[in-house]
Amino acid sequence: MRVSTSWWLRLSVVAPDRAAVAFVRALRAAGLDVPVGSTVTFAEALAEVGLAREASLYWAGRATLVTRVESVPVYDRVFNSFWHGRSVDDEPPSVVEEITLAVEDDVGDDQLPHHETDDAAPLVVRASALETLRAKDFAACTSAELDETHRLLADLRFTRALRRSRRLRPVHRHGHARGAHLDVRTTVRRSLRAGGEPVQLARRGPSTRARRLVLLVDVSGSMDPYTRALLRFAHAAVAGGRRVETFALGTRLTRLTRALSSRDPDEAMARAADAVEDWAGGTRLGEGLRAFNDRWGVRGVARGAVIVILSDGWERDDPAVLTEQMARLRRVAHRIVWVNPLKATVGYEPLARGMAAALPFVDEFVEGHSLGSLESLAQLVGGQP
Repeated sequence: MRVSTSWWLRLSVVAPDRAAVAFVRALRAAGLDVPVGSTVTFAEALAEVGLAREASLYWAGRATLVTRVESVPVYDRVFNSFWHGRSVDDEPPSVVEEITLAVEDDVGDDQLPHHETDDAAPLVVRASALETLRAKDFAACTSAELDETHRLLADLRFTRALRRSRRLRPVHRHGHARGAHLDVRTTVRRSLRAGGEPVQLARRGPSTRARRLVLLVDVSGSMDPYTRALLRFAHAAVAGGRRVETFALGTRLTRLTRALSSRDPDEAMARAADAVEDWAGGTRLGEGLRAFNDRWGVRGVARGAVIVILSDGWERDDPAVLTEQMARLRRVAHRIVWVNPLKATVGYEPLARGMAAALPFVDEFVEGHSLGSLESLAQLVGGQP
């Protein structure tokens, strides 16, 4: 049955979203696979361009509903049939059907809008809140959002900065690798299989190994909105590989590597909370770094390592002590990264006494207030841009 040209005239006065749904139904009847997301985008496009101009109508559908070149002839045929009644192949619906769109987010409940007069179930469009959560400040997150953030931090993967090792490894590639040396022992052993002739020369060259990563997390009262998320970040680093050390900085220095070694994030957090006696207390960054340098850092843990200090820079004691200890740390560390959650605040300047004293010795000064910033930090410690 031929579609009447008055159909387009009737559609031009109805709501664009209803016209979009009816047109998509005609495309699907002709064999095109149009996803729900494309239907929503097409409806939004029609709301902007309207139904008055045929060219705008055509290209709005072509740009949002057609994903393959092979589908263009089918789209053109259905477009002519639906909007102008020029072909007879497929009969579009004679009645514009109304559907209900229900938007359900990741953290919402499962209750959907219900209309007693509607027989058809509503079409559910699921919207992810992950992108919004990734940029949200930890201090502004609800309890449910923090739980979701902690779950995502547990899946964080780190890249590790590499350094040249003194150990040599076999070189299997052809030709002379850079820095490779003749492996006499292996060459002689292989020659025995060929009657004493050194048919193939074995070589050994330099190898690489991951640099040690040291995390110093400020657990003072001023850092309380961020401490748990930063410790979750530290746990992901410890659980992700060897040669990772974690310490808590407050009024004293506490080593947390063993406490965070559990694979269960919740158990690791509980053990860390039990180990830290000065949680949410004062801040003595200078004395904490002195204890780290004297007992662990200068003696070997910090040598050639990537040091990450996660703190807002508030210092209760004389900042000259912090300056002295940062200078000691700078002489042995490969790189020092300072992570300050307050850096993301509009108009922030590093005017705190501790922050101003430490900044000249820092290689990278970055934010640490959100999930997205910690994901960037995980790449940064491995030397990634």
